[in-house]
Amino acid sequence: MKKLLILVLSFFYVGASAQTDSTKKALKISGYLETYYVFDASNPSDHNRPGFVYSHNRHNEVNLNLGFIRAAYEAGNVRANLAIMTGTYANANLAAEPGVLKNIFEANVGVKLSKSKNVWVDAGVFASHIGFESAIGKDCWTLTRSILADNSPYYESGAKVSYTSDNEKWLVSGLILNGWQRIQRVNGNNTPAFGHQLTYKPNGKIILNSSSFVGSDTPDTTRQMRYFHNFYGQFQVSDKLGLIVGFDIGAQQKSKGSSEYNTWYTPIIIAKYALNDKLSLAARGEHYNDAKGVIISTGTNNGFQTYGYSLNLDYKIIYNVLWRIEGRGFESKDKIFTLDNKPSNSNYFITTALAISF
Repeated sequence: MKKLLILVLSFFYVGASAQTDSTKKALKISGYLETYYVFDASNPSDHNRPGFVYSHNRHNEVNLNLGFIRAAYEAGNVRANLAIMTGTYANANLAAEPGVLKNIFEANVGVKLSKSKNVWVDAGVFASHIGFESAIGKDCWTLTRSILADNSPYYESGAKVSYTSDNEKWLVSGLILNGWQRIQRVNGNNTPAFGHQLTYKPNGKIILNSSSFVGSDTPDTTRQMRYFHNFYGQFQVSDKLGLIVGFDIGAQQKSKGSSEYNTWYTPIIIAKYALNDKLSLAARGEHYNDAKGVIISTGTNNGFQTYGYSLNLDYKIIYNVLWRIEGRGFESKDKIFTLDNKPSNSNYFITTALAISF
């Protein structure tokens, strides 16, 4: 990892040094670091939090959730991004990827297809088109990620064509993908996956988004088609109060060629209130219902049927440094957690994080 990072930085340094002033201005280097500490009341001896948690997932240790350095280039009708990362997020979310692919946060190149319209084709590894939360904590309203975010794609690889209207109110995108949160395909899978994104911003206070995924995440010999849709609305109710309302629903074939499907769904609501320019509060309520264990398998009678709630306080120390603290709990229909060394329906934990962007 160290050698890879040195090689990437050297490449951009030498490349940028050899370019004209105008080209240098097209290349921007940025970075992000988010450290955290979680104390989970179940006190797991191996320090691993529940298996459906992929961000901030280490108990009782100061750790790095995500750190990356990014080079972004845009000049005329060409753009590219390359970001190398490390942290517990990378360990958990990219565990299935081979070799150095585990350290790729994004790597893509795009070409503008029209001189008069904002139409682009991009290919490579990029952030998921699904959901309102990303791996970058500072861009999310809550410190930890919601259950629906941790259990739907954070990243994807493939190609996409996107169009943004002249007034920037509409974004329309069509995608062909290697799979459900995959850089490298599942062995034996030669079935392309598809997706769409439609975003409407009627004004500066409202965002409405529809995203989908259609494809298989299994080898062709046992192909089970998955159909998934994400919808959310983000509303700035006043200068101080904002709301996010979202709903995900998915269905997957029970077996290859079957006309019967297992389904899962999850509603969520988040409210954020700015106390002043530096302090803000956010509260979250969510429910994830995956009774058949398509995405989250528990091995219990009722599967994963869990409610979550949280409250967090954010303090902007300076413009690019954010400190956060959050209390959160889960309540499940079955005893899928541990508390006081006994099976429990509940899980409680507190998290604090310090993030810097540059």
